[in-house]
Amino acid sequence: MKSRYSLDDLRCFCAVARLSSFKDAAQSLGMPLSTLSRRIRQLETDLQLRLLNRDAHRVALTSIGEQYFQRSAALFYELNDIDEDLHRDKYQPQGKIRISAPINVGTQFLRAIFYEFLLKYPDIQLDLSFSNALIDIEAEGMDVVFRVGNTVVDNWIARPLKDIHFILCSHPDYDISGITTPDMLCGHPTVICRPMIPWRLVHKENGGKFDYQPTKGLRLELDEIGMLTHAIKTGLGIGYVPDYFALPMISQGEMNHVLPDWSSKAHTLYMLYRDRDNLPMRVRLFIEFVLLHFK
Repeated sequence: MKSRYSLDDLRCFCAVARLSSFKDAAQSLGMPLSTLSRRIRQLETDLQLRLLNRDAHRVALTSIGEQYFQRSAALFYELNDIDEDLHRDKYQPQGKIRISAPINVGTQFLRAIFYEFLLKYPDIQLDLSFSNALIDIEAEGMDVVFRVGNTVVDNWIARPLKDIHFILCSHPDYDISGITTPDMLCGHPTVICRPMIPWRLVHKENGGKFDYQPTKGLRLELDEIGMLTHAIKTGLGIGYVPDYFALPMISQGEMNHVLPDWSSKAHTLYMLYRDRDNLPMRVRLFIEFVLLHFK
């Protein structure tokens, strides 16, 4: 049945009942005393019930007014709690941020940023989900999403952070002197990491392109960068590794850089989020923290 009274008038009534005073309730609600009195009269008229007994000195609830107050007050207390929670979300650095990222980018490349952010904001929690699958980020209730390459998500803002290139690597003792062009990879033992096949190579100087699909000499297929690099360092074969992962190992002599004049085209790492303006403070702070890091 459709309500025949105003919920805002009911809120006014609860204020009067709680404070037992029209004057105090008017001050609490920030409205003129005459307006408050008129709205209470209107509520009683709409309900066709008397809720308050008034005399020159005090205000008292009628029996039916007591019932309305007991049941309605809890509703407005809850609404006030919701308002306070929303205010804290908007203006205080606290609460949980749900984040999705590709497994390897998240666990190896972004994790230091996540940890530094948590140390700076002790009242914020991160709920991290690492997956190489293109999950439904809205259905999963994500606040911030990191993706490499594919950023087509309706109504989400995509901010480019960093270009990632894939390079070819081998065991330090493996003889690569005979590999001077990509077509010479054929027949060498290889390790592939899905979905990064074929190996799409671009020459850094002349822009020449070569797509290599490892078939002959294929030793191992997997879908995790950590296992890929471990397999290469074990000597199982040549692999196609993201530069942020490979270059530190190459500089430490743990792997060799095969065909250093060739790498993949740029795969851009993006940060996605839903809105520019109406963000909880915790999410806005996180976005600013990440952008500052990459800037």
